[in-house]
Amino acid sequence: MTKAIRAAIYLRVSTGEQTTDNQRRELEAAAEARGWTVSRIYADEGISGAKGRDRRPQLDAMLKDAVRRRFDVVMVWAVDRLGRSLPDLIGSMQELHGARVDLFVLQQGLDTTTPSGRAMFGMLGVFAEFERSMVQARVKAGLERARANGIRLGRRPIEPRVEDEIRTRLRAGIGMLKIAAELKVGSGTVQRVARQSSVIDYSDLLGSSFASNP
Repeated sequence: MTKAIRAAIYLRVSTGEQTTDNQRRELEAAAEARGWTVSRIYADEGISGAKGRDRRPQLDAMLKDAVRRRFDVVMVWAVDRLGRSLPDLIGSMQELHGARVDLFVLQQGLDTTTPSGRAMFGMLGVFAEFERSMVQARVKAGLERARANGIRLGRRPIEPRVEDEIRTRLRAGIGMLKIAAELKVGSGTVQRVARQSSVIDYSDLLGSSFASNP
């Protein structure tokens, strides 16, 4: 006996004036035509597709339930219901793929319960790698452009007089946290100067820092 396919429907409209009713009716009809049982419906209403998963609570709930295998296929009216940016769209589709949950997109005719649809899913890794390489290339080009313009990258070095003051206070036994607060520098900066000075008993110093800052 063939196992009944449990379908989840995901709906989204961008404004409060729009309704998800038409999407839902068409997807329910498509499920019925295929003999699928609609077990769950998720709807983000009045939310732009440009927003990420963290701003779309029902999309987030659907993807979490997919990982829990609460359904076998997700049905959406069109691919832009999942997301309008390539990274978000690929991320959602890859999460479904990783959870071994199929995807049915009515308007674009994508159905990964079929062999041709599964082949399309297999291309996701190619698109994701392309997106990652594009981001890396843009970051690298930006860094090289900054260096060419004489912009120094990384943390701004502290002034020599501040380093001298840190060393003086360290030798006086003042705690690191207190020194950082008084000189308005990060505690990591104080620790770096202490390591470079090589004249500090760090266990005593850390103890004194807490003693100085009850």
